[in-house]
Amino acid sequence: MKFTTRELVTMAVFGALWGLVEISLGSVFHALDLPLSGMALAIVGVMVASIGRLFVPKRGSTIFIGIIAMVLKLFSIGSAVVGPMVGILAEALIAELVLDGFGKPSLPAFMSAGAGAALWTLVQPFVTGVLLFGRNLLVIWMDLLDVGTRLFGIPYQAAFWIVLTLLTVHLIFGALGGWLGWRLGLVLKTRLAVPASVG
Repeated sequence: MKFTTRELVTMAVFGALWGLVEISLGSVFHALDLPLSGMALAIVGVMVASIGRLFVPKRGSTIFIGIIAMVLKLFSIGSAVVGPMVGILAEALIAELVLDGFGKPSLPAFMSAGAGAALWTLVQPFVTGVLLFGRNLLVIWMDLLDVGTRLFGIPYQAAFWIVLTLLTVHLIFGALGGWLGWRLGLVLKTRLAVPASVG
């Protein structure tokens, strides 16, 4: 897909916004060791990328925005950037595939993209932890159960309910982020008087 110079600049702006979110909020969340911070960053990032898709409703625009954000993540404070960079790229790819599947930007597309990106943060430790950092699957699994126990007070033995609750939380908040992104995107397009190209 070919992009005009204006579209490339627009995508670069949204990519920079996503990158700034990762650099600023990511550093704060990491310092505070907040639970589910990866989910929150993914939702905000894909929300920014999805709004960018409203302005450049072409295949490939979302992944382009994600690549810009991923490159900017290199400038984060600290050395642990490989995992987040993989996360950004995966979230952008998921959003791209979802938005492509819907054909053109829409509320259901945004909500699905947000939910998909949020779900990825639940799966990512099992992928990057093993492939990139050599972590043991059992350790990653116990970390997941520990998060559920601390957040929801569900005992370790009820692993099924911990996983189900985490899946539900990620889906709901991801979809809500997509909904908010859709609303903000429409408002932004209206204020900037960009011709509508959504249905």
